Amino acid sequence: MPTTLDREISAARATKTPLNRSQITGFWGAWAGWTLDGMDSFIYALVLAPALTELLPRSGYAATPANVGLAGSILFALFLVGWGLSFIWGPLADRFGRTKVLAATIFTFAIFTGLAATAHTVWELGIYRFFAGVGIGGEWALAGTYVAEAWPEDRRKMGAGYLQTGYYAGFFLAAVLNYTIGAAFGWRAMFLVGLFPVVVSIVVLLRVKETDKWQRAEAVHPHVKHESSLKAIFNAQYRKRTIVAAVLLTVAIIGLWAGAVYEPSAVIQLATKAGMDKAEAARMASIATGLLSIGTIVGCLALPPMAEKIGRRKTLAVYFAGMAASIALAFGWAFYLPNGLVPFIALLVVLGFFGGNFALFSLWLPEQFETRVRATAFAFCTSIGRFFGAIVNFGIGAMVLNMKTLGVPIAITAVAFLIGLAVIPLAPETKGQELPN
Repeated sequence: MPTTLDREISAARATKTPLNRSQITGFWGAWAGWTLDGMDSFIYALVLAPALTELLPRSGYAATPANVGLAGSILFALFLVGWGLSFIWGPLADRFGRTKVLAATIFTFAIFTGLAATAHTVWELGIYRFFAGVGIGGEWALAGTYVAEAWPEDRRKMGAGYLQTGYYAGFFLAAVLNYTIGAAFGWRAMFLVGLFPVVVSIVVLLRVKETDKWQRAEAVHPHVKHESSLKAIFNAQYRKRTIVAAVLLTVAIIGLWAGAVYEPSAVIQLATKAGMDKAEAARMASIATGLLSIGTIVGCLALPPMAEKIGRRKTLAVYFAGMAASIALAFGWAFYLPNGLVPFIALLVVLGFFGGNFALFSLWLPEQFETRVRATAFAFCTSIGRFFGAIVNFGIGAMVLNMKTLGVPIAITAVAFLIGLAVIPLAPETKGQELPN
């Protein structure tokens, strides 16, 4: 029978530290930026076909399905390279603070997304998407670092899950906008909507207070902070965990992005095969994207409690195994069924759930690095995978072109998660540890 002391301890554990106004405002600013970040990222996938169909002839190329696929892969690879270069925001945030640099990342991706609506050639669109990628990549690292440092210790793990839902809420928002604004006004209107995050960046800059952890680190170790934080994450203390985290994130990026980016095209092909016309197929792609997003949001929310119960490494292993199976089944099996639309979309929901593995990195990465290098480490590890993702995307585009099919090349990316499963044991287990100062 529980004693009075036992009941008091249980009550204390059940009572979470209340959030102050700055922490709440900061979270919603970071979440909104992450949501609009996800919306911006997925707008391109949804408007890829109509945008390139219009721009390729203006650029001197025929708008054949093969050319649309190849140009789409090249432009997405440029976007990923820009995203990879976003590691520059990390050292800036370690030097000048989290909130100012977070606002700058949001402002950057919003402006260049809006400019994409003015593109007259494929090359102009490629340039705008490259610079939008630089901004988008930095937002994840800075938002994750901010929430980890600003929220109380007993709330920050779940905060990471809440934060990550924003990105996939952005996917859902992009699908809704494509179903309504995109269907009515075309692809340029979709890019113009991407200007809205400018407002969020202004709010973040004016209303959100800098984290206490960064301010204390700045006050206590000014001489250390002004050293190269990029160099510090490769010293003897951090080298192994930096490399392992970068590899694991590379695996996650290759697998999820391959599936997510080509998902609308796959659904359109399956819907057309099922007898739908062009408009109906486009709407079906929006519905499928919405379901994928809902599945991922659920996966993000389920992850932190699992990570607290069984540990970070085992949780990531479960999610990676789920991603490998769902990608292989969706693109390697359901895509080729005579009536594959329904089973494909059902598997997309499963794929979406396990795609919530990204929430673990928002929780886990800040636990592996001290404050003076945290943003740099987060930005580097989340960015480096984009370079490899760009290379893989070129390979996928070439395979699609040569094999004349979309399914098998995407299904092959499931192998990346098997590699990830072999690397996970090399990462540190930080379950039960507080965020290091």
